[in-house]
Amino acid sequence: MPSTEPVPTPAEELPAAGEAAPDVIAEAPAAALAEPATPAPKPAELSPAACAQQLKQRFPALFSGAPKPIKLRVQIDIQARAPGVFTKNALSAFFRRYTGSTSYLMAVANGKQRFDLDGQPQGDISDEHRQIAADELTRRRTNHAAAQTASREAEELQEQKRRNRAGLLYDYERTTLTRANFCVLKGVAEAELDGFLAIAREEAAQPRGPDVRGPRDARDGRDARDTRDARGPQGPRPERGGRDNRGPAPAHSQRKPRPASGG
Repeated sequence: MPSTEPVPTPAEELPAAGEAAPDVIAEAPAAALAEPATPAPKPAELSPAACAQQLKQRFPALFSGAPKPIKLRVQIDIQARAPGVFTKNALSAFFRRYTGSTSYLMAVANGKQRFDLDGQPQGDISDEHRQIAADELTRRRTNHAAAQTASREAEELQEQKRRNRAGLLYDYERTTLTRANFCVLKGVAEAELDGFLAIAREEAAQPRGPDVRGPRDARDGRDARDTRDARGPQGPRPERGGRDNRGPAPAHSQRKPRPASGG
């Protein structure tokens, strides 16, 4: 006759709270009981300058000395050779600056081969990449020349304005015209005259270089330094005249009478 006792459920088979279950623990795999692995620390974000220093120390054959054309996808090689040292962002920021420098563009435009981390040739530079580098160098030279020209023209314009203000001040201090008539003559608004004169007085008080001429000397083409006697502190030369003005002649310069020639 079958037993009428109830079959225990899985909950009833579990040990009471606080009791150990040695059979279950013994059969559990070791990996399930181990502590979760701590993730590896992320590499520190390096500035482009710090990244350049690290690359130069680790791969001097490529990053020391004059720039060399770098092989394509070199960042993969760097991460494989120096794992956990450089972040992707740090390398990207460094290479944007490095490959955008004028010296690197010149190396690409004039080079034939690319180089790996050990300084060994790794593929030719394509004509397209050489042309891109050459075009960028041309653009930079053009912009540099235009900037120099604009800067020189701006300096010349400022110097001309300074001379105009100096001439205005010089004429204003000597004019016999009324203020209104003087402004009309000079083509200056009367409300702006005092401002121009104040700037001119400040500029006149500043030390000036040896080649800067004053308003009067600029008109007649002479430098103010040339208005003094060119002979210096010795004073004027004595007037040319007889020997009395020059004093007695030295003895060696007095001529002796020549003897008469014999017959």
